[in-house]
Amino acid sequence: MSRAYECLLRALAVVAAAILGLSALLITFDVLLRAMGWQPPAHTVSLTEYGLLYATLLGAPWLLRRHGHVHVEVVVMVLPEHLRRLAEALVCLICCAACLVVVWAAGNAMFDNLARGSFDMRSFDMPKWLLYAPFPLSFVMMAGEFLRFLLGRESLYAEAPEGEGRV
Repeated sequence: MSRAYECLLRALAVVAAAILGLSALLITFDVLLRAMGWQPPAHTVSLTEYGLLYATLLGAPWLLRRHGHVHVEVVVMVLPEHLRRLAEALVCLICCAACLVVVWAAGNAMFDNLARGSFDMRSFDMPKWLLYAPFPLSFVMMAGEFLRFLLGRESLYAEAPEGEGRV
């Protein structure tokens, strides 16, 4: 189970990286066409916007696992060790709860938009439920990561081990 989860975590990070790379290529192609006076594809902006949403959400659990998230240690580092562990546990619990609230809200929005058949209308019509689809997966996985920090030996505030930053 743990190995399958690790593979999923890594696969989502690879997909996120691929989306970002493809978005960069698409934007470059769009700019080059404009510079040459030609008409660029109509869908560039919409595709890159959707791509940024998906890349952010699909890569977030991997980033959290690798300690790539933003955190402020100013208060935590001045606390005595026992209070530091207590503060970290509290942060992990709050973050886990917040993630689960997002899972619930995004899941409801996704199923509601699926039932309604709603579309996000831009240069092309995108089913709105697809905009919400990555939220439940991403936030369930992040809740699991916060629980792992809470119940495991690894600290939320520790640096990523050497070589762990790569996908």
